[in-house]
This record gives sequence, structure tokens and C-alpha cells, in this order.
Amino acid sequence: MFKGIYHGKQCHAADIPTVLARAWAAGIDRIIVTGGSLKESREALEIAETDGRLFCMVGVHPTRCGEFEESGDPEGHFQALLALAKEGIAKGKVVSVGECGLDYDRLHFCPADIQKKYFKKQFELAEAVKLPMFLHMRAAGEDFCEIVSENLYRFPGGVTHSFTGTAEDRDKLLSFDKMFIGINGCSLKASENLEVLQGIPAERMMIETDSPYCDIKNTHAGINFVKSVWPSKKKEKYEPDSTVKGRNEPCLVRQVLEVVAGCKGIADIEGLSKTLYHNTCKLFFPQDLDASADAQLESGTAVQNS
Repeated sequence: MFKGIYHGKQCHAADIPTVLARAWAAGIDRIIVTGGSLKESREALEIAETDGRLFCMVGVHPTRCGEFEESGDPEGHFQALLALAKEGIAKGKVVSVGECGLDYDRLHFCPADIQKKYFKKQFELAEAVKLPMFLHMRAAGEDFCEIVSENLYRFPGGVTHSFTGTAEDRDKLLSFDKMFIGINGCSLKASENLEVLQGIPAERMMIETDSPYCDIKNTHAGINFVKSVWPSKKKEKYEPDSTVKGRNEPCLVRQVLEVVAGCKGIADIEGLSKTLYHNTCKLFFPQDLDASADAQLESGTAVQNS
């Protein structure tokens, strides 16, 4: 969609630079580009190399796990992922393994047994490169948590992103000390979602867009908490100064922050923002926190979590 292509049809020119400019203007410091397959992970690294504020991950989405066996050489496919991850780490760009996990809502794309087999395999990837994991869980809470539990020793931490699960799913994820829960527009659709969200401590939460998907729509339960809006046009009437209706983009993460704050009754939205930012750095950019702590120690000031 950021190439202007929707369902195979070219509707407007590619506009990644424009989208990024809006993100930086909105106060975003860094963006992590998600990989959904070996091919997409390569493309994510290429994109990340275009700007010092862009980073990426390497992994295979549960609905795409058939690619391991379709390649004709599953182990060779895994080794190619490992080589790409190592290349990206050496370039200072790859910060996570993912997106990987289980998606039982879309078994028509990949059966559960294949999903489970290669979800487990990607813990091997995380262990080899010592990176945190960016995880996907849809209608698969029991199997997902069982596999995570069996592999906790293999990865330094993770975030279960785009969370839409039950209170039981939430509590099970929170029982894993090194697991964060990621919230986006898909997490904010129904009043039941907002009730589950209220039980996630800010210290264990991250926010995201998952763009170009998971925007907050006018029908969503949390829409009344949204204060920041950008002009938008339909894709057929594209204008560079406007967002595209129905296409999510990074600047709109501000709306997710506003809904989380409103839903949890938090008046200090900037304080919440700092907590969520700290959580993200703690998992994906721990060297930043180390450098910040060192600088504060050297200057004789107390170390604050911010």
C-alpha cells in the first residue's frame, strides 16, 4: 500500500518518504519494519538501510510458514533467515526475530501443525542471535502460551503484538516475566477489548500501528478518546499532504496512545508515553538505556526510568 498498490491496482505513486516525513513530524523517533517472510524480511532490511531511524526484524508470520516446506529445503530456508539476521545485526538494523507465532483465525493460509512446527523453530533463531521476539497470537492462546513456556530460556524477551485476546490470555502472557503486550487499533474495537486492556499495567505494555493495517475506525469502541486527527482522502483522490482513508500509518500511533490513556483514566498522557517508550527501548534498544544510565552516573545524577 505504501507503493500505492491496493489489491493489485496502482492507485497512486509510491509515498514512503511522505509517510515517514509525517511520522517524524508527529514526534516518532524510530520505526521497526516488520518481516512476514524471508523475502519480506530482506525487503525490510533494504528499507531500514535508507534512514538511520529505521530498524527491522527477520522472521516468518504464522500464515506464511508453509514457505519453509515449499522451498524444498526447510533447513536451508531457516539458514537463510539466520544469515539474513546476522547480516542485519552487523549493519545495526535487525533488532528482533519476527513476526512469528500462531494464527488459528486463518488456518486456510497455513494449517496448525505447520504453524506450530515453525513457530518452535524460530525460537532457535532467536537463541542463535540473542534477540527479542515480536510475536503474533490469534485465537490460539493455549497452544501459543504452551510453546512460549517451553522456550522461555531461548529468548531474552518479547512482545505479543496486536493483542485481541481474553482476560485469561492477558493474564497468562503477563505471567511470563519478560513478555510485553502490544496494543494497536485491532486491540481497541469492542468494549470487551477495552475492559481487557484496563488490566494490562502500563509497565508491561507497548503501542504500535501495525500499519498499513489495524487503524482505529469510527466504529471502534475507543474512538471517542481520539483527539489527534490528520486530513485524509480516498486512495483514488490521493494527495501527498493527506493520509489515505483505511490505510494506517506510523504517525497515527498517537491515536492509540490517546485511547489507552482515556480507557485507563490516565490524565498524564506524556508520562504514559514515556513509560511505553521506555518499555520499547528496554526490549529492542537496551543499549540506549545502558548508555543513558552510564551518562547519568557519570554526571552524578540519579537514574530515572523515563
